[in-house]
Amino acid sequence: MVIAPNAMVEPSLLEARPGDQFQFLRKGYFCADPDSQPGKPVFNLTVGLKDAYRR
Repeated sequence: MVIAPNAMVEPSLLEARPGDQFQFLRKGYFCADPDSQPGKPVFNLTVGLKDAYRR
């Protein structure tokens, strides 16, 4: 588990409902967690992006 207490996100994500899906640039795809609380959203990584590739 990774907790990012000082993470900055788009203000509209404060209105995310459990199950809503988002792509965070350079990180991966995330889903809003049912444990989210007003002003304290929780997002779960569903698919990470590759950080390297083979040629």
